[in-house]
Amino acid sequence: MLKKIKNDAIFKHSTYKSYKPKRLSKKISQKKKNEYNPFFKFSLVSVFLIFSFYSLPNVVDYLKDNFFLKKNIINLSQKKFQSTLKNKSNIKNKKIDEISISENIFDDIDIFLSDENNNNTTRLSASTIEQVFEDTNYNLKRVKETKLVNIGNSLDHLPKEMKNIENVKKRKDLFIKIVLPLIIEENTKIKLDRKRLFVILNKNNNSKSDTDWIKKKFKQYGVAKNDLSTLKIRMDEIPVSLAIAQAAKETGWGTSRFAQKGNALFGQWTWSGDGIKPAAADNESKHKVASFKVLKASVKAYQRNINTHSSYKKFRKERAIQRDNDGKLNSLELVKYLDKYAETGIEYTKILIKIIEQNSLTDFDDVKILPTSKKLKSLI
Repeated sequence: MLKKIKNDAIFKHSTYKSYKPKRLSKKISQKKKNEYNPFFKFSLVSVFLIFSFYSLPNVVDYLKDNFFLKKNIINLSQKKFQSTLKNKSNIKNKKIDEISISENIFDDIDIFLSDENNNNTTRLSASTIEQVFEDTNYNLKRVKETKLVNIGNSLDHLPKEMKNIENVKKRKDLFIKIVLPLIIEENTKIKLDRKRLFVILNKNNNSKSDTDWIKKKFKQYGVAKNDLSTLKIRMDEIPVSLAIAQAAKETGWGTSRFAQKGNALFGQWTWSGDGIKPAAADNESKHKVASFKVLKASVKAYQRNINTHSSYKKFRKERAIQRDNDGKLNSLELVKYLDKYAETGIEYTKILIKIIEQNSLTDFDDVKILPTSKKLKSLI
């Protein structure tokens, strides 16, 4: 019995001794855990915040591209000017980009250009043109490097020998050198007009000359009912690369009959003006390819056509969106909206894209005219 009691005492004592360290260990572990909890929480919050700030720009860009609506050009100051023009009608419910010009949009082009004194109507030979370009240090490599072109190199006619230039690269380079200053000069005029338009719209009071100028532009761009929103969308440039590509396609790089005889760089049709009848046209067809006195007139008519005709409404809308979002025009995107320019539709736009890419024409999109004065330099 005594032995049993001793054994029980020994059992209890050993159980107590063995149990006590375990309980103490658990308390220490819990204490350590409590000490580390704030650190772990702080670490997790820090990692989350770092990841959030790192990924935020990408998330914003994704939402903009996929969910946010793109906006068109808006300028509230136009309300004041509309009042000056005595146009109190609400244009919000009016269909945008309404065309109100005559069927033939080229009637006044040659008349307008006849007042300019820089027209040299002499047709020069290809060799003479090349020599002039060489003497004036005008070459495409230099243009791409300096991003400047001298519009003093502008010509009124293509040389008759374009077809005889067997070297394809040489023929293409000559064609680009001839049309490039013409396109950039007309784009520059539009750019200056656009700047003046926004200056006028942001004035508190407008002079009579401002009002008269705006009315003239409404007529020039075929804008009905003094619609300033439409005028702002229409009064814009056409990317140089796109214009060169269309001129190259329509003229076979300057070799077509329409380009040689009628200075027609863009194959535009007319029903009432001067023109050349296509050889493939049937007797019942009344349309002709519009002809012009000088190449510059053809470029001006082309820009008038793209900027006013209802067929290119989507083109102008996309251009306005590009202006509003990035400020720069992307010819490879805009060209997709010119499927109505030719009967071949989408295939026509694919050919233009190929011409632009194969000839690196986008290199000319940011070329400006060589300014002849400080005032002109500040404007462009």
